[in-house]
Amino acid sequence: MSEKTISSQRNNKLYSLVIVGLMAALVYAGNYLQIKIPNGGLVTRIHLGNSMCLLAGLLFGRLKGGLASGIGAALFDLFDPVYIVSAPYTFFSKFAMGFTAGHLRKHGVSNEKTSVILAAVAGQLVYIVLYLLKTFISQLLLGEPVSVALKLTSVNALTSTINGVLACVIAIPLYFALSKALAHTGIAPFITEKEEKKGWLNPLTAGLTAFAVIVTALYTISLANTFKLEKKQAEKEAAYAAQIDDLQYQIDNLKSQLNIEIPEREAPEETE
Repeated sequence: MSEKTISSQRNNKLYSLVIVGLMAALVYAGNYLQIKIPNGGLVTRIHLGNSMCLLAGLLFGRLKGGLASGIGAALFDLFDPVYIVSAPYTFFSKFAMGFTAGHLRKHGVSNEKTSVILAAVAGQLVYIVLYLLKTFISQLLLGEPVSVALKLTSVNALTSTINGVLACVIAIPLYFALSKALAHTGIAPFITEKEEKKGWLNPLTAGLTAFAVIVTALYTISLANTFKLEKKQAEKEAAYAAQIDDLQYQIDNLKSQLNIEIPEREAPEETE
């Protein structure tokens, strides 16, 4: 292998790292442009993070776009106590959004405008389905009835739809603007390159499927254990309260039968 080829491969790897890091940073920052909306025990948001996920996939394809989307969104969750538990699932669902948008953009119809629009919409729909599925299952695991789980999921569906529309409206024009602006830079080949067409059953998709199954299983186990601990704690507190009420009833009954008054306990004297 010639030195020129080796140098070119190194440059490509460096550019790939820079691209993933830059887009992940944009995804991370986009999540902070948000409006939080309380939803029962949940907190749902309207934010601009999804638009950056779609942009990453549209510009740089399925792998770079998926990684940037997943890393940036998962980092946001890790630094927010409200979402830290769901960070692994967030990585998977956001990766799926960027991956889907990137794959359909690179292998879609020949008309660029139509391809970009369809890719953005499909990527967002994939994420919405995964997000709402997580919300519904999580509420069932936490002991909520189906009706309550559906109600909470429906509220999240509304905000997810708003996020999806905003993401597409922002990401699609940005794609066309940036693809033209970057046409004469070193990043241009990564935008225009056609990814190799492979069957869906390949090491990447197999790995992602395994990862999704493991993350979902761990997330489910974590929720189930949390619910069991909270349920046991609640049962203990209820038992203690019942015992206290029973003892108080017996004391009151004895007081009435013996016709006595129990003096109030004096506060201990303070010593200097």
